[in-house]
Amino acid sequence: MKSKGQISIPSKFRGDIKDGDKLIIVKNDDQLILKKADFIKGFEEYLIFAKKTEEAFKRYQNGKFLEMDFDEFMEEASKL
Repeated sequence: MKSKGQISIPSKFRGDIKDGDKLIIVKNDDQLILKKADFIKGFEEYLIFAKKTEEAFKRYQNGKFLEMDFDEFMEEASKL
């Protein structure tokens, strides 16, 4: 991080991000998620996804994940 709050993204992580592209940064505890701002059309869906991801990670940290084999998982998923 530079003194003005700027960060550098190594080229191998940039993908199709180009000079001048706008990014959205989502901070979750010690995680930063960068996303190109051209996805605004799906922003609401992204926020829902981010919230579900955060909730799932917290459940994992608290030891509340269940372990099951594939068949059990598919059976549970079909009930949703």
